Amino acid sequence: MVSKDVEKLLLKVQKPGRYVGGELNEVIKEKDSVDVRFAFCFPDTYEVGMSHLGMKILYSLLNSKDYIWCERVFAPWIDMEKEMTDRNIPLYALESGDPVSDFDFIGFTLQYELSFSNVLNMLRLSNVPIKSSDRKDLRQIVVAGGPCACNPEPLADFIDLFFIGEGEEVDLEVIEVFRKCRKEGKSRSEFLRLCSQIEGVYVPSLYDVEYNDDGTIKSFMPKDNAPAVVHKRIMKDMNTSFYPDNFVVPLVEIVHDRAVQEIFRGCIRGCRFCQAGFIYRPVREKTPDVINEQCKKLCKNTGYDEVSLSSLSSSDYSQIVPLLEKLTEWSKDEKVSISLPSLRVDGFTDEIMNKIKTVRKSGLTFAPEAGSQRLRDVINKNVKEDELLSTCATAFDGGWTTVKLYFMIGLPTETLDDVAAIAKLGQSVVDTYYSCPNKPKGKSVRVTVSASSFVPKPFTPFQWEPQDTINDLHIKQEHIKNSITTKKIQFNYHDADTSFLEAVFARGDRKLCRILELACEKGFHFDGWNECFNLDEWLKLFEECGIDPSFYANRRRSFDEILPWDHIDYGVTKEYLIKECEKAYKNTTTPHCRLKCNNCGAAKYGEGVCFEKCKNMV
Repeated sequence: MVSKDVEKLLLKVQKPGRYVGGELNEVIKEKDSVDVRFAFCFPDTYEVGMSHLGMKILYSLLNSKDYIWCERVFAPWIDMEKEMTDRNIPLYALESGDPVSDFDFIGFTLQYELSFSNVLNMLRLSNVPIKSSDRKDLRQIVVAGGPCACNPEPLADFIDLFFIGEGEEVDLEVIEVFRKCRKEGKSRSEFLRLCSQIEGVYVPSLYDVEYNDDGTIKSFMPKDNAPAVVHKRIMKDMNTSFYPDNFVVPLVEIVHDRAVQEIFRGCIRGCRFCQAGFIYRPVREKTPDVINEQCKKLCKNTGYDEVSLSSLSSSDYSQIVPLLEKLTEWSKDEKVSISLPSLRVDGFTDEIMNKIKTVRKSGLTFAPEAGSQRLRDVINKNVKEDELLSTCATAFDGGWTTVKLYFMIGLPTETLDDVAAIAKLGQSVVDTYYSCPNKPKGKSVRVTVSASSFVPKPFTPFQWEPQDTINDLHIKQEHIKNSITTKKIQFNYHDADTSFLEAVFARGDRKLCRILELACEKGFHFDGWNECFNLDEWLKLFEECGIDPSFYANRRRSFDEILPWDHIDYGVTKEYLIKECEKAYKNTTTPHCRLKCNNCGAAKYGEGVCFEKCKNMV
């Protein structure tokens, strides 16, 4: 419900459907009949935010409570931001059109480090003080969760409390404390102290940080009875965990415009660069019956004709074939397409192929991550070249002609020979197509090779590793380009400048708060978008603050250094991560969790595949 003032702007901006609300399945409540108003803010455009599964789950969960009204807020694109700023129109929620400053909770999901500038910019556009210390009353409580909350320190001055881990239960617990505190007339600081006692809640203002002379952290000191270590929350039983039976259906085309069904959380694999593979442990699956019923309801209530089975590695779902059989019983007649967006090379079988090519046949995507076998062993990818080529041959025989291959450059111990092996592997896939006797007649193959730059992330075995310099990454990108000799291969690569800043904030500490505050004052926003990102301007901010960004991105850290996130516990022990890092330098792999329990620490939750393994070993 947009205001008259906003209506006047819509003809002046791209995609006005981003800003009007009124979509199918949006939730409207009488604001006078609810106790708590929650603005769920996604620090990116409508198209990106509306594709995000976590937002769909929590939006529906919060609105399932009569006393909570959760509304959606997205970052206005550059044109709309300018129009709103010129006319003093504050950022507003789509459902009611009310300013974000009117809400009790202002919640952000942190999916990408380069969205941090948008978090602060959205607060600024809302006329909400960006620093926690400047917000005084028991209102405008700014909270944040998501994968980037695993290192909350670069945002410590701005966020009142962080949700560590999965939010379905802890969000509601914090809201209950808020209702009680408001009823009893307690202060903001009393509310935050009470929240700090809830497992999975981190209140940064209740911790002091002391630094060594060399800039590393000397100590974290909790105060006011805050816990020394904050432990993540997880949903133990995915079958009974809340899942929406409908989604808000967007008015404009979004990035992933389809129904999304979560089939399990976590990952059994342990790729040493992959943050998600460690912070979401242990693996917890839904049963095929539960997934099947949830898919049916989603399609019925949204009208979507495609369901994406979401997980970190869909082919690792232990009952994938029985699940696909259940889904195809009705999806084929309903002309609903089933997609598996995260297949492993060693998980694509004839059975799976025959189940997912029911209605539409899009390209297949695999992630070998490294071109050479040595480097795949270093990163614990556990994929052989012959497995990849065999999988591609299966796909080509099944009618596919398009394959996307994802790689990383800048991985620890990488050489230029490893880099050239990326092009060589792409060529092998092309050759495999032309050697397949049952390939599609009269069609040529298209192989896309994409190379992103390695970013060392917290809670991974490579969290101590330096990132390659920007110049080194550019050299490696050119080396791949020059090693490709066929037009059948298209080469894409990620900008090394943005990867550098991503590494800075991924491994940063509280000193970076001053950088982000300055960035907000100067109007920085949408740094994940090429149209807005300017590394030179960021480097000027670092120079102004006397901070060397390479200290965070390009420095190898010792195993005994206190890391900015060491007071956060995501279930995997530091000892295990050190052991995995040491194995990487010996080119030694670790078997996945269904083959052997490697004692990473996640068995303590008493759920998931690793717990079952430990139980059976006793």
